[in-house]
Amino acid sequence: MMLRWAVCAAAAVALAGCQALSAIDSAAEPTDLYTATPKSTFDPDLPNVYWQLAVEVPVSAASLNTGRIAIQMTPTSTDYYAKAAWTDRAPLMVQTRIVDSFENTRKIVAVARESIGIRANYVLQPDLRNFEALYYYGEPPIVRVRIIAKLVRMPDRQIIGVASFERCVRARADKIPKVVEAFDQALGGVIKQLVSWTLRAPPPRPPSESAPYEIERYRNPSNTVVDTQNCPKGNDASMVPYVEE
Repeated sequence: MMLRWAVCAAAAVALAGCQALSAIDSAAEPTDLYTATPKSTFDPDLPNVYWQLAVEVPVSAASLNTGRIAIQMTPTSTDYYAKAAWTDRAPLMVQTRIVDSFENTRKIVAVARESIGIRANYVLQPDLRNFEALYYYGEPPIVRVRIIAKLVRMPDRQIIGVASFERCVRARADKIPKVVEAFDQALGGVIKQLVSWTLRAPPPRPPSESAPYEIERYRNPSNTVVDTQNCPKGNDASMVPYVEE
């Protein structure tokens, strides 16, 4: 009887060890890492501005606040690619690419992440509303990127402009590297318009801290923009272009 118990106990320990080893092996499986690129080409008529800008980390839903690459099989569900991830949490990666793109314009005195703590004349507050690959419009998937941004005048923290930018691009194939190319193109289109809007919204000279707030000067209705291109309307996705080759 004792021998039978000993055999059973040894078998249980061996099974537990196999399960633990399997979990370790699964955790050690390599993950392919991907990133997006900043914009480097802009309209030549962008104004030179002499103020400093701080860019906050984009706000996002919990489903996007991760390093995993989000996909949607239905409009009401979110999943992620296996064994593939961004090099950082999506909001942090997007913030970095926004800052890089502003620097690439060579039109602004200084731009930095909000965490750096520069004495900013304006703060850009992005809201990452969409950053996923949509499979419910068929394969290969459509990547949708949408950012809603507020431009805030400092130090009185007055919102002087609100803008929404959205781009949709269909991947060339249902393979992760091809889908990442669609993410890169859609995000690049959004960032290009976001940068251009931000540089044009305020006056080129920094606001005076001692001057009274002038609503006619700083809160211009033309600074409210809704810019969406090539995104599905209802069940119709025929207008969505494929990734440029």
